[in-house]
Amino acid sequence: MEKSLAALLDLLPKAKVLGSTEKVITDVTADSRTVQAGSLFICLRGATVDGHKFLPMAAAKGAVAALVEEVPDETPAGVTLLVVEDTRAAMELITPYFYDYPGKRLRMIGVTGTNGKTTTTNIIRTILRKAGHKVGLIGTINIMIEDQETVSHNTTPDVVDLQKTLYAMVCAGCDYCVMEVSSHALALKRVAGIEYDCAVLTNITQDHLDFHKTMENYRDAKSLLFEHLTEGIKPNKNAIFNMDDASSTIIKARTKAKVLTYGKGKDNDIYPLSFTVAPKAMQLSLATPVGEMDLELKITGEFNVYNVMGAVAAMLAENISKEIIVSVLDGFAGVPGRFQLVEAGQPYTVIVDYAHTPDGLENVLKTARSITKGKLWVVFGCGGDRDNKKRPIMGGLALELADKVVVTSDNPRTENPERIIDEIFTALQNVPAGKEVFRLSDRREAINFALAHAAAEDVIMIAGKGHENYQILKDKTIHFDDKEVVLEYWSDKKC
Repeated sequence: MEKSLAALLDLLPKAKVLGSTEKVITDVTADSRTVQAGSLFICLRGATVDGHKFLPMAAAKGAVAALVEEVPDETPAGVTLLVVEDTRAAMELITPYFYDYPGKRLRMIGVTGTNGKTTTTNIIRTILRKAGHKVGLIGTINIMIEDQETVSHNTTPDVVDLQKTLYAMVCAGCDYCVMEVSSHALALKRVAGIEYDCAVLTNITQDHLDFHKTMENYRDAKSLLFEHLTEGIKPNKNAIFNMDDASSTIIKARTKAKVLTYGKGKDNDIYPLSFTVAPKAMQLSLATPVGEMDLELKITGEFNVYNVMGAVAAMLAENISKEIIVSVLDGFAGVPGRFQLVEAGQPYTVIVDYAHTPDGLENVLKTARSITKGKLWVVFGCGGDRDNKKRPIMGGLALELADKVVVTSDNPRTENPERIIDEIFTALQNVPAGKEVFRLSDRREAINFALAHAAAEDVIMIAGKGHENYQILKDKTIHFDDKEVVLEYWSDKKC
């Protein structure tokens, strides 16, 4: 991929140019570590780092031009400076153009919401592939280009990485991209240059208030996906709403796209006729515009009923046949770290889940309660440097829904783990008779404590990290996998 610098400048008519424009750009990056010969280096100002400081390094590695907001005291030899008022805004214009607008060449399905995005996008991906499409996926766990997998670092990558990934999907012959669209990505315009064809709202519950400050701001950020859905020239634009979530009514009024709804009410396009939850499976009968769907699912829980309905709605909007949808759902085995059962030969049930919000924790604990014959344990913590308002809320839910509550660390980051636990414990002061509460800040010790004390018919829910295989501490990131801890405990016990 390459573009002339002059062509890029056509997008920035107000830019001041210092240096030659007779250059060919072969790469665009805002990360000085990835600069190569022919790169356009974008100097971004962040909360803690100013990209302008890395301009000499970028020049030394072969950058031939740079987007800047200020002229340095010394311009590196051979580097043309494009001086603009806002390098981030310029990046949002230049990058999609540089990659030939891959988000307009693929059919784009965006799934947004607080919970359920990963399972919903993975169901959609599997159905589309069964229907014969070549599919890319961008999400919390990974990025998939057909069967090629890379690890995700953000739910939605930044503008440069996202456009580069979409371009790679186009080059691989993909005709669809299914992606989780975070509120951060929408608010920060990481999805600039993408024309979505179908947007799904799973739910909006408390999360990310450290960034958005209020629930209204959070909802408004999610709403952007639907407000801009009909922009562009591609046909058949559809908006999918979970009408059991209060935000759907508000956001639905803001879209001009065709609307499909799902929820418990019979006034929805898709609704459940019946469902039966078991520990490892679920029977679900759905009413849909193309007739009844009777499903034997290998995923379970009422929250997964909503994930399935959202995926079904999106696939019907994309004109995928009922037969293909049913055949995939009957065999869909779930997503790592989402209500995932861990089998280590133990006499009780152990479940690992990513639930890290009040709504997520409530959903998984209610489902776990429905399959618990003995006592329900929950091992959880809350992340550091994140929304601290949800800590006592999650503590209260844990005490209400579980019998044994073990409060521990999640990813404490720069915060003191004991302080985080103290904030959770503000909701754990009056413990009802028959319930017990424990605190062990070391996550391994906390998990092992529950594993050591659970009885034969108990269920242990280990919540908060799910698929993650690391823990972020104040001065380092260590390898840590909840599933591995369980397997290691029982391996040692058997020995």
